[in-house]
Amino acid sequence: MDAQIRVVLVDDHPVFRIGMAALLDSLDGVSVIAQAESASAARTLFSGRGEEARGDRSTSESRDGVADIVLMDLDLGDGSGIDLTRELVDAHPGLRVLVVSMHEDDEAVLASIRAGARGFLVKSAPPEAVERALRAVSAGEMILSPAVAERAMGYLMGGHRAVHVPFPQLTPREREVLDLVAHGLDNTAIARRLSLSPKTVRNTVATVLAKLSLRDRAAAIVRAREEGLGSDGSA
Repeated sequence: MDAQIRVVLVDDHPVFRIGMAALLDSLDGVSVIAQAESASAARTLFSGRGEEARGDRSTSESRDGVADIVLMDLDLGDGSGIDLTRELVDAHPGLRVLVVSMHEDDEAVLASIRAGARGFLVKSAPPEAVERALRAVSAGEMILSPAVAERAMGYLMGGHRAVHVPFPQLTPREREVLDLVAHGLDNTAIARRLSLSPKTVRNTVATVLAKLSLRDRAAAIVRAREEGLGSDGSA
């Protein structure tokens, strides 16, 4: 019998983790061995300390040489999945990361691949696409969703020019929140728009202000609009 593909899920949305774990555990030769709900929990998990990352086996079983693939979200509440991908790949060279994100913009894809991810899927991908991607990454292949692959081919063929991405130091979610701030939405309205808690939005705005060295929300609006955010049709 083929060896099991041992998977760790890193995502801050419990409903998504539960659904993805159920899907993966239903596949032949695939086992979800652990889950982490934040960047800090994932770091603890792969360092072998503590019980923050919950799974159906002990956290120590997800150390180097045991976990094969990490399904990684980009927005983890307490950190960037891109940064975490880079850390895990550097620390565990045999580990393969498959990004599964709500975001499909070119900057997010390129940043993920540069960080060492072996594939990129959107969360709306059908179950058969998830299975295909998982098995391809396990076999050492690079996998992209069809829409992402088509755009990437367009760039390679010279069909598109590079697009300016404002504030590349921000994560896709931070940029999305900043765009809505620039539209004049308050935290409650942004939370409703993005299906987040007001606290998460408040923390994200604070992170954006810190990263951009801005003193307050008004300054953020001015700076964001200078970079083209907050214009009609960008929300």
